[in-house]
This record gives sequence, structure tokens and C-alpha cells, in this order.
Amino acid sequence: MSMADGGRQWPDEVSVENARATLLQLLARAGVPPDDARQLIGLLEAGALALAHEELSGRGGPGATPDRDEPKGEPYASGRLDGVRDVLDELGAVTERTLARAVGEAGEQGPAGERPRARRMEVERARVAVTPLYLSFTAVSELDPEVTDEVLAAVLGTMSPRQRAGYAGRLTEFAGDHRAHLEHLFAGYGPGSAITMHGRYSLLHSATSIAVLERLVAAPEELREEWEAVELPPAWLDGLTTAWNDAPR
Repeated sequence: MSMADGGRQWPDEVSVENARATLLQLLARAGVPPDDARQLIGLLEAGALALAHEELSGRGGPGATPDRDEPKGEPYASGRLDGVRDVLDELGAVTERTLARAVGEAGEQGPAGERPRARRMEVERARVAVTPLYLSFTAVSELDPEVTDEVLAAVLGTMSPRQRAGYAGRLTEFAGDHRAHLEHLFAGYGPGSAITMHGRYSLLHSATSIAVLERLVAAPEELREEWEAVELPPAWLDGLTTAWNDAPR
């Protein structure tokens, strides 16, 4: 452990690497492939840096007010803000490099503009993201079709690895922006509705419906391409589209 200013003890480089290696070993014992484990850890590291950048930008950005006891004067204030900007710029650059290592240097797309197929860990992260959102609108359904991985793989196939890294936040924003619409949708077509047995609306009995709906709004053409590529029932996507368009907003 290294000693920082003020007597605080912070983890040094060796201790951080030890923690990372320990976590990789524990994940390996749980059956997580090494590449997936490294990506997950990398996303956590990049996320911590991004959150720190966001917090510091709010506290010490150009609009921040100097402390009452700080020296006054234009030269001091100008120098202080320049220093803050330099630190924030460097922190942003470190965040970008960390994210690039986690999702790959290309980050945006594969060779010839192709989007790489979703990895196991990406599908699992999407599953963890959509489940609580779905349950905030409706209850668990006994009719949930057992095609979660296939549906989420099609959804993730519309995005680059970098977009997938922030997908949980995108889903949360979507659910918040369309909350009333989604409430009416699940009340009219989801578990407990009068048409629960209609196969056309089967996907509304799955947590993956939130993910599919977000893509229907954000990238409908790409979603249909991926849907056909993995050979999912066209009626499910058509039914979900009809229900979304018909539900009160």
C-alpha cells in the first residue's frame, strides 16, 4: 500500500494487480472465460474512471466557484481553471484508453464495417440490465419463451462493442422516457392481460421485450436484419411492433 497526501493509504500498483489477478482466478473457477472476465474487469475500471471524471467535472469545472478562503484575482482564477481542465482532460484520456482496452481498439466496428457477434458476457450483462426494468412494469410470466440468449444476441448485434458497454444505461434511459407508454403496453398485452395466450404477443412475456422495444425505436432496420439472421419468429417482432404502436402514449 502506498501513502498518499494526508496520511491516507491507497492501493499501489502491485496491490491493484494482485486484486485483478485474484478476481480473474475466482471468475475462472466459476466458469467465466478469461477474455470475458478481462473485459468485465476492464469495463468496471473504465466506468470508475468515467464516474470520477463526471463528478470532478461538476465540482471543479469551468463554472465552479472558488472557495471563500482561496486567494482572489483574475490571474489566479485563470491559472486554477487551466489546471483543472488539464487534469480533467488527462483523466478523460485515461478513461478512453481503459475503455478501448476493454472493448478492443477498434471499438466501433469490425472489419469492413461489420459488427462482431455478441459475446457471452455481453449477453449476460444485457440480461442483468433488462430483468429489473421488465419487473418494474409487470410480473414474471409462466409463458416466457425460452429464447432469451437468442433474442439478446440479435439485439446486441445491432450495436458496436462500445455501444454495448453502455447499453444498461441506454435501457434505463429508454424505460424512463417511455414509462407511461410501457405501462399501458404491458397492461394491455403482457402477463395478466386479456390476450395472454396469443402467440403473436409472446415476447411481451419475456424480459427481453424491453431490449427489443428499445431497438425498435432506436434502430428498427438493423434489428430486423439481425432478427432474420438468427431465425427468430417474425410474428414475435411484428406483434411487438403492433402492440407498441397501438398502446396509448
